[in-house]
Amino acid sequence: LIRAIFTFSCYCSAGCTDSSPWLCVCVCVCVWFHGKITREQAERLLYPPETGLFLVRESTNYPGDYTLCVSCDGKVEHYRIIYHNGKLTIDEEEYFENLMQLVEHYTKDADGLCTRLIKPKLMEGTVAAQDEFSRSGWALNRKELKLLQTIGKGEFGDVMVGDYRGTKVAVKCIKNDATAQAFVAEASVMTQLRHNNLVQLLGVIVEERGSLYIVTEYMAKGSLVDYLRSRGRTVLGGDCLLKFSLDVCEAMEYLEANNFVHRDLAARNVLVSDDNIAKVSDFGLTKEASSIQDTAKLPVKWTSPEALREKRFSTKSDVWSYGILLWEIYSFGRVPYPRIPLKEVVPRVEKGYKMDAPDGCPPVVYDLMKQCWTLDPVMRPSFRMLREKLQHIRAKELYL
Repeated sequence: LIRAIFTFSCYCSAGCTDSSPWLCVCVCVCVWFHGKITREQAERLLYPPETGLFLVRESTNYPGDYTLCVSCDGKVEHYRIIYHNGKLTIDEEEYFENLMQLVEHYTKDADGLCTRLIKPKLMEGTVAAQDEFSRSGWALNRKELKLLQTIGKGEFGDVMVGDYRGTKVAVKCIKNDATAQAFVAEASVMTQLRHNNLVQLLGVIVEERGSLYIVTEYMAKGSLVDYLRSRGRTVLGGDCLLKFSLDVCEAMEYLEANNFVHRDLAARNVLVSDDNIAKVSDFGLTKEASSIQDTAKLPVKWTSPEALREKRFSTKSDVWSYGILLWEIYSFGRVPYPRIPLKEVVPRVEKGYKMDAPDGCPPVVYDLMKQCWTLDPVMRPSFRMLREKLQHIRAKELYL
């Protein structure tokens, strides 16, 4: 059981398996896990001593448990990681769902250990993220990046406007801890994708201590949801709303054709350029189709019923989310399912409830929303079909 928990939690950051067709960047999130090695082998790997250097190995004395090995003040301390009631703990005070959560916790605070975890010891044969990005041509020079001002703050770091070789860029700055390793996954996905309606990756900077900078094109008008709310129907006409709908649909058709599932499609994760092009962003949850995802942090109002219930995602679950995004566009950024308590949304949706059309929404567009919200995912349209219908609506001016 614990092996299953570990395997589920510590997948390859790009979401791939041995048979997966990932060719560009594939960096293991758990670069600090060394498997079945002895206490003596661990101590040799952590030599020469460097305070905060660490690795995790399988316990030799307690099969099924793990050991956290940490270099501190010239010697190596070994901490047994106990599996208890489905969770992991070192001190039986703090409990964690998986090894990544445990390592991340002690990266931020020593909390009883001899030192805070500072630097992972890479497993022999594992390619460091910065080396892989360099080899594939995505590594940028930190000295040429100027960070100008913060334009957003998140749980894991800041989003800033920057300048790279005279070009205005957006920079996602991940805090200096183990969390940065997980964000390599987002950058890895972005290296695979090239489309005019996807926010483009310009490069990545991975610093020795684990700090990560994801550098993308700068989208001057910010998120689509904020843009819709700030302009409103007095500024944005039906032609503009339909264009945004098509922009996003074409990006999703591209992901569909390349077997990627976004999993977090919403107006907040679409950005608007200076010339009013809508581009899909935030690829942190994006993976190849059919892989499993923990649903604990998923946005309930945007996620399809089968994805919430069965934890399985597909292009058709993205289609459901696209229907919600269409509703956001034509309601000028309102929060979906207004006046319905969050805990009641899923039960009502599973019984067939569909939101009413936003005020002023063309019937042909509302019909597309309802098709996206078909409970049976097999019966939902593909993004290709949705794009063709939207183009027909535009050509016939049915949005007026």
